[in-house]
Formats: sequence, C-alpha cells, structure tokens
Amino acid sequence: MSSSSLIAAAFYHFAALPDFADKKPALDALCAQREVFGTILLAAEGVNGTIAGRCEDVRAVLAHLRSDPRLAALEHKESPAARRPFHRMKVRLKREIVTLGVPGVDPVTQAGTYVEPADWNALIGDPEVVVIDTRNDYEVAIGRFAGALDPHTQTFRELPDWVAAHPELRGKKIAMYCTGGIRCEKSTAFMRSQGFDEVFHLKGGILKYLEIVPEAESRWQGECFVFDERVSVGHALSQGPHTLCRNCRHPIGPAERASAQYQEGISCPHCHAGIDDSRRASLAERQRQVELAQSRCQQHIGAQPTPKPRRHIKPKPPNAAP
Repeated sequence: MSSSSLIAAAFYHFAALPDFADKKPALDALCAQREVFGTILLAAEGVNGTIAGRCEDVRAVLAHLRSDPRLAALEHKESPAARRPFHRMKVRLKREIVTLGVPGVDPVTQAGTYVEPADWNALIGDPEVVVIDTRNDYEVAIGRFAGALDPHTQTFRELPDWVAAHPELRGKKIAMYCTGGIRCEKSTAFMRSQGFDEVFHLKGGILKYLEIVPEAESRWQGECFVFDERVSVGHALSQGPHTLCRNCRHPIGPAERASAQYQEGISCPHCHAGIDDSRRASLAERQRQVELAQSRCQQHIGAQPTPKPRRHIKPKPPNAAP
C-alpha cells in the first residue's frame, strides 16, 4: 500500500439507533475486505469513530454508514496519513458513543443551539455569557478560549458533578465547547435536561474554529490537543510543538522537555516522581528498542496510535508500599 494513498477520517453522528448491534457484522466484514483499520463505536444514540486506510476504502466505509437514512447527515474530518496509524479494526457496541453516564440525555432532541465559528467571538465576548470548556484537564492545560472556565475534570463523566457543585450557573447563558463537537452536543443536551434554558455550543468544535477564523481575530490561546500523532495543533491546524510522554501520556511542550525530569520515552515532570525502579527500567528498555528500530529505518513493533492520556500519576509517599 502506497503511503501517499492513506487517509484518516474522524466522524460522529447522534441518531436514534435502537438496532445498533445489528450493524456490527456488516461493518466488520466491510472493513476487513477493504483493509480499513481503527475503531468504530456503535450505540443506541449513534456512531463515533476514527478509521484509516486507502482513500477509496475509507470512503466506502463512510458511504456504507450513510446508506442508513438515520446516518445520512454524518460528517467526517479527513486528513492524509504518512503511515498506518492503526494496526487493527475494532467495531464496538457501547452504551454511549461518548460516555457521560447520565441516563436519559438525548443529543438528538435536547442539544443546545449551534453557533458557527464565525459568530463564536461575539457570543463569548458577551459579559453575560459563561463559557465552559468541556474537555479534560490535560487538554485544557495547553490551550483554551480566553476567559473560559476549566472544570478540572479527568474524564468527561465528571462534568455533571462539577455542574451540580456550581449552582451559581443557574439562570446564566451557557456557551460550551470541545475539540470536534461531540462532547459539546452531549454536554449541552445534559444542561438542557437539567433545566438550563439558554445553552450554546461551538459547531465543529475548536478544530473548525482554528481552521476558519484568522489568527489575528482569534480568541483562542495556546494549542489544541488532538487524539492522533500530531498531539497538538494551532491556527490553520498547523502542527503544534507538543509531544506525548510515553509513560503518563500527558502532552508536553518545549519547556517541559527541557526539564531535568524529562527523559525521552521514560518520564516527564508530570510523572517523574511516581515511577518506581521496575517501571523505569521497563520504559528504558522499551525506549532502547524504539531507538534501535529507528536506526534500522524500521517501525518499532510496539508502536501504537496516539492514545488518550492516562489520569495524572501522583507521587507515592516516601514510605508507601509498592
């Protein structure tokens, strides 16, 4: 397979799919036939996925999904891939395509009002509007909209508890945003289910905003974390300066890589103090194998697509048991 023909596609669509489990066999067969790899989540509330392969094969899978009238409006974001970002295909049946953990939330009927990226600045510039970042702490740490509230969540399902702990939000205009739109739709539907009347969300998420809003007019500060090998992007979706710590999976910038606690492939300032000798030795050996493979112009067999960062690793007390 020519690397120049490879693309990756990210997509989601909320729709009522009570028969979602029936879709799995045909999707499994088509992806195997077309040599398309990645992950597709199916649930009663819709579909969510990231897949990669030859352009014509990826588009064949997308066309198959859209052949269901309930998914006909499914949109996707497409980008070229220098090499295979995934090594196997997983079609998974889930309770939710993005896990909030609150029964009865329906983005199809309850989602807030879409706001086009071109109109977002005017909305969040209104002093009466409360802007909430629905992403997790490691994402917010490297960039957010000016003035946005950071809930300091480690997982999306912690957001409802944060909202419940802030009754002062009641009666306010709420504007919510996320990376690509899926968490915005789910979170605004949750807010409306809780009695919030004026709830808005950024259509297409941060990525669409950075794509079309000129940097000179932008209210975005920093970089946007992305769940692929780029790690972060800036305005015009240019690749950012961040890499991932291969131990804790936290995004790390140039200043963190300059720290004495940073060792490539082993640790960073976020996890250095929490690694025991056994773990450190294992990571060091893995890094040695990676560097050996690179010196031979080979891909390390343990290489995986960019995963979700782990929860923050807290240092153990000096006398803690291993």
